Amino acid sequence: MNKTITLNNGVEMPLMGYGVWQIAPAECEQYVSEALKAGYRSIDTAQAYYNEEGVGEAISKSGIPRQELFLTTKVWISNAGEEKAARSIDESLRKLKTDYIDLLLIHQPFGDYYGTYRAMEKAYKAGKARAIGLSNFYDARFVDLAENMEVKPAVVQLETHVFSQQVKMRELMKEYGTRLMAWSPLARGMNNLFGNEMLKEIADRHGKDIAQICLKFLTDEGIIVIPQSTKPERIRSNFALDDFELTDDEQKAIRRLDAGHPFAADFNDPALAKYLLGYDKQFNPNNQK
Repeated sequence: MNKTITLNNGVEMPLMGYGVWQIAPAECEQYVSEALKAGYRSIDTAQAYYNEEGVGEAISKSGIPRQELFLTTKVWISNAGEEKAARSIDESLRKLKTDYIDLLLIHQPFGDYYGTYRAMEKAYKAGKARAIGLSNFYDARFVDLAENMEVKPAVVQLETHVFSQQVKMRELMKEYGTRLMAWSPLARGMNNLFGNEMLKEIADRHGKDIAQICLKFLTDEGIIVIPQSTKPERIRSNFALDDFELTDDEQKAIRRLDAGHPFAADFNDPALAKYLLGYDKQFNPNNQK
């Protein structure tokens, strides 16, 4: 699937990307290479995935011209603040073996994210990033930052899938031209996704699987998706969405699955905030600069 969407600054971004969350650093190069061979041109990583170097190795060895690729990475909480974020952006560029990042996001709505966003604005103006945005910023937090910063967020990445379609946030983001990017677009299989009878009936009618139906629905809604898999056949099938169309009735039926709330994480939960604030100290204790 090679369809693109136009961001609020005119940059074209693929609707379909490959996500590398929870892929071990030592294996990341292999699976990104598989994704590139399958046709993916958009790769989503993050400083806190600790696998940016694997992404960089894969793209540098792929032979694919850099301008045909779209790289997303995210600044982690432990690198928050203008000066520290600026250094971390340069470090991400080094690890990714590139002169620019296509989409640079603040990963979490904690720490000095205003300082981080100022660093990202400077990176954007310097040509180190083609677009900037946010991840896991909801409601008032999103509006507050969007209203106070010069460069409006091009993208917000949120938990989004057929059970949590982010209708309210999509409406809120329209004022700023901000596009929605779905993490966990297959809901991590929660809520018995792959056993859902209605989705199975739709999949059977099209000769597809439930994952393909869910990804097709989201991309038809103009939502950017970044499914993750380490199975080559699944990497390929997730990308193969161009040879069928959902009917209006099928789309309406899938819209009715929306529960109106996230399933994986509540970013107003104090316990989650404390966990995320201490995440890098646990997994990357040397990052104290």
